[in-house]
Amino acid sequence: MIRIGPSGNSISFYASGREHTYEEAEWLRSIGLNAFEYSFGRGVRITDETAAKIAEEMRKYDIAISVHAPYYTNLASVEDEKVVNSFRYVTESVVAARKMGGNRVVFHPASQGKDARENAVARTRDNMLRLCEAVKSAVDFDDYIICPETMGKTLQIGTAEEIIDFCTLDPHLIPCFDFGHINSYMHGGLKTKDDYRRIIDLAFDKLGKEKANIVHIHFSKIMYGDKGEIKHLTFEDTKYGPEYGPLAEIIDEYGMSPVIICESDGTMSDDALKIKKYHKNV
Repeated sequence: MIRIGPSGNSISFYASGREHTYEEAEWLRSIGLNAFEYSFGRGVRITDETAAKIAEEMRKYDIAISVHAPYYTNLASVEDEKVVNSFRYVTESVVAARKMGGNRVVFHPASQGKDARENAVARTRDNMLRLCEAVKSAVDFDDYIICPETMGKTLQIGTAEEIIDFCTLDPHLIPCFDFGHINSYMHGGLKTKDDYRRIIDLAFDKLGKEKANIVHIHFSKIMYGDKGEIKHLTFEDTKYGPEYGPLAEIIDEYGMSPVIICESDGTMSDDALKIKKYHKNV
C-alpha cells in the first residue's frame, strides 16, 4: 500500500487544537492520511517516555512513522571526526526511530566543499559502507532502513544517479527521492511523466524490484536559483515546480508501495491530501 503523510506538525494540525506530536496519529487517521515523518534536524533529543507514547499512538491508528536524521551529516568531509559524528547521528536516529515505532531514517549524504565533485562522491561512497557497518554493529535488530536523500543544491552530493548508486552498497539502503530537490538541482528539469520515469526506471534497473517498489519519497514545490534550492513552497505556487500528477501516474502504473512525505511550507498535511487524490486506489 502507498503511505502518505506530512513531515512535522502542520498549521492545520495546530488549528485543530492539538499540540503534541503523539496527537498526530489520531488526527492524521481522521483526515485520511497514514504516514508521518519526525525530524531530528537539530539533534536526536527525545525521552524514552515520549518516544513510547508516540509509538503507541502510531500503532493504534496505523500510521507509518519515519524520522529524519540531523541535517548536518556529511560523509564527504575530509575530517574523519566529522564523518564519525555523522555515523553517530544516523545511528542515534535509527535507535530513536525504533523506540518511536518506525524503522526508516532519512539523512543528507554529503556536501562537496572545495574538493572536486568526483573526489567528494568517492569519499561519500566509501563512507556510506562505513556507515552501514557502524549502524549494524550498534543495534541488535535488523529491520531498519536508512535512506540517503537526493539533494537540491549544486554543491551537495546527492543526485538521483548518485543516490541510486549508493543504495547498491547494502541491503538496508533505500533511496529517498526528494523530487523538489531533484527539480531544484536540475533548475526546473522535472516536467513530464518521462522525466520521472527515467529516475524510477533507473532505480528498478540498478536496485531491483524489491527495493525500488518501496522507495521513500519527499515531495514539495521548491524555489530555486543558480545554486539550486532556496526554500520550500506550498502547492499553491504556480511559478516553481515540480507538479505531482506525472509522478502519481508512474507510481500507479508500476504498482509501487512507497512512503510519500509532503514537505510543503506549513501546509504539508493539506498538500499531502492533494497528493492522495492523484492516486487511483489509495
